[in-house]
Amino acid sequence: MTKAQLRKQYLQERIQIPTKERLRLDDLMLLQFQQFDYSEVATVFTYWPMAHTAEPNTHLFNGYLRHVVPGLQFCYPVCNMDNLSMQAIGIDEDTVYRSNEYGIMQPKTGAVIPPKQIDLVLVPLIVADARGYRVGYGKGFYDKFLCECRKDVVTFGFSYFEPVAKIADIAAFDIPLNFLITPNLVHEF
Repeated sequence: MTKAQLRKQYLQERIQIPTKERLRLDDLMLLQFQQFDYSEVATVFTYWPMAHTAEPNTHLFNGYLRHVVPGLQFCYPVCNMDNLSMQAIGIDEDTVYRSNEYGIMQPKTGAVIPPKQIDLVLVPLIVADARGYRVGYGKGFYDKFLCECRKDVVTFGFSYFEPVAKIADIAAFDIPLNFLITPNLVHEF
């Protein structure tokens, strides 16, 4: 199936998962996420989950990281819709967030964190395939951003669904994940 077909199907399926079941699945993914060693991570690029698309609750994963690695620098994306780029903006306990035109919560202000400084990226997705390629929301923000990161940056995606066999229309600029966490498994690519 193509990205557009997969996006439509799996976004609809994800939205139809009852809230109570999503909470359970998020907890199972957190258990999978806790199996990794994060002691070498200093800077994490994460995102605020969009409730209207029923994204996995990244606040759980961020909270776990804060607990096990005190002093982590967290940064969130701020998107430029004109040129379809984004910057990593450092946050702290005083950060104020605002919703952009797509309903994405992002820091209102903050220091720009260079992509080469980032050790771990939590990447949003709708579904991924067995090679680690993902279907996102179709604008290419993350693939462009990941090209600017170090080659050894670690990428995690979270999905309520196991990977599909293959995304039919992978482009040359698409960057696969290192890990896909589902409620029952960790897939390494």
